[in-house]
Amino acid sequence: MVEDEAEFLDRAFAALADRTRRAILARLATGEAGVTELAEPFQMSLPAVSKHLKVLERAGLITRSREAQWRYCRLEPGPLKQVAEWVGDYKRFWDESYERLDEYLEELKKRTEQEGENR
Repeated sequence: MVEDEAEFLDRAFAALADRTRRAILARLATGEAGVTELAEPFQMSLPAVSKHLKVLERAGLITRSREAQWRYCRLEPGPLKQVAEWVGDYKRFWDESYERLDEYLEELKKRTEQEGENR
């Protein structure tokens, strides 16, 4: 893994670790929104929401723009795709593990059924 990619993943996972930031990303998945609109569902001040937005922006997960006195946020899908691809590499491991578990459970079930027939 390239150091820049490692740093990106560190920032992205740190940003995604917080439920408020994940909720903000989920909202932005439906379209761009202003800071006030993003703050509505949360019981926190606008400066607190702005701090969350800065973390997301530093991670590259959102961009912010300004029109007059309004600030708009937009989801950046590219970096989220990178995170999903990184996680996807480990999905194969879990899929193989679940397949082995399924095989083991099926074997155990057959043994149990055979033991029941032999009694």
